[in-house]
Amino acid sequence: MTAPHSRSRRALAIPAGMALATALAFLPNVTATAAPQTAPAATDAGSLSYVVNVRPGHGPSVHVKKAIAEAGGTIVTSYDQIGVIVVHSANADFAKTLREVPGVQSAGATRNAPLPAQSTGDMGTPKVLGAEEAAAVQAADGQDPLEPLQWDLPAIKADKAHEKTLGSDKVTVAVLDTGVDDTHPDLAPNFDRAASVNCVAGKPDTTDGAWRPGAGESPHGTHVAGEIAAAKNGLGMTGVAPGVKVAGIKVANPAGYFYTEAVVCGFVWAAEHGVDVTNNSYYTDPWYFNCTDDPDQKALVEAVTRASRYAERKGAVNVAAAGNESYDLAADSITDPVSPNDATPSDRVIDPSECFDIPTQLPGVVTVSATGAKGIKSSFSNHGLGVIDIAAPGGDSTRYQTPAPPATSGLILGTLPGGKWGYMAGTSMATPHVAGVAALIKSTHPNASPALVKALLYAEADATACTDPYDIDADGKVDAVCEGSKNRNGFYGWGTADALDAVTW
Repeated sequence: MTAPHSRSRRALAIPAGMALATALAFLPNVTATAAPQTAPAATDAGSLSYVVNVRPGHGPSVHVKKAIAEAGGTIVTSYDQIGVIVVHSANADFAKTLREVPGVQSAGATRNAPLPAQSTGDMGTPKVLGAEEAAAVQAADGQDPLEPLQWDLPAIKADKAHEKTLGSDKVTVAVLDTGVDDTHPDLAPNFDRAASVNCVAGKPDTTDGAWRPGAGESPHGTHVAGEIAAAKNGLGMTGVAPGVKVAGIKVANPAGYFYTEAVVCGFVWAAEHGVDVTNNSYYTDPWYFNCTDDPDQKALVEAVTRASRYAERKGAVNVAAAGNESYDLAADSITDPVSPNDATPSDRVIDPSECFDIPTQLPGVVTVSATGAKGIKSSFSNHGLGVIDIAAPGGDSTRYQTPAPPATSGLILGTLPGGKWGYMAGTSMATPHVAGVAALIKSTHPNASPALVKALLYAEADATACTDPYDIDADGKVDAVCEGSKNRNGFYGWGTADALDAVTW
């Protein structure tokens, strides 16, 4: 199974302009209220969006404000606590001009496409499962109806963990993603409205329901939310931590782009609203890797770094997906053929020590690789010694890793907008498993700092030795090389996440 380059991190095989999986199978609907749709916010077409980074804690000075205005910029919002200003400007030299202003530490365009971004693209046609097929699932006592299809839960011992606790409703996991349909019957019981928001414009939109995906937008965030906290309620599926709260922080625009100003807004919102864990199954557009020797990209790295660190200082554990391109993120060089993905991309050779996939490669962020139903690295998952922190089920093609019955798909079951369920695969799906385990740790140790939660997450992981040789398609050729020991290596980091230890240690 190939893993095309996609901007959401990342369900596989996504048509240009949209973050969706090929392996997407919808289960029959149940009676549920349709999510109201929200119109995208109006923007100043023809302008670009910028971040201007100044000294944190004081806000933009009068001098900087004047310089922004004189350079043709309009301040959208200012995150004074981290010193990041979001600006719109039609002046092509805006960032270059601002970088010369005393008090400005860095400045850069967050995109190449003018506001608003281009078309939403084609979502593709999902494979719908009939009611008869779903009815054939035989759940055991104590299981939700679709839980037998979730091979991923026993893979991390979540089924055993649930016998002890479902997690605390005082713990909230925020899904920074394409939006969450909180009207879904498996999500509604656990949804945290107060911690939910739309950050697409780079500033919070608290309109009721603004966090939901709009018509034709990706179901990615809703799927992720179900993996984390689908309620154990006798309906549908079960999340890794079905007793915790889940919030939706929408950071992807209708075209599926996760731009820096939205990601910054998302982390700051999470920091200010008591979020315990953030799930980040995406990379920040338009650059797959942001190189610090480029002044624009350097500013984006600095802005998101400030925001993610602020969230951690405020108590959040930030968990992010490693990506689906089969890259060795610890290699001497990587060829990136997809950046910038909102303009004309070109092959560029980058140095991973100076160019970063954000937020997953930022300091303090938990970086997650994916495993399949046989417990080995998914065919598509990025890897790299010293980069990958932990592994979790993200699914794989049944050609490579077939689950044991009664599960019928090697992909990961999740919730979908409109009261549906379906399958996706990717490191996008592995990340919510780790976020769910982190939420169980926080439930068990309510006073634990983010540093302690992460330490326990790694210490409790099941050490997983390198798969050597790794010939996932059995063609006699090595498909990836794993380096390191059983206790820490480039495929599985500290090991595979363990939900049972999360609730017993």
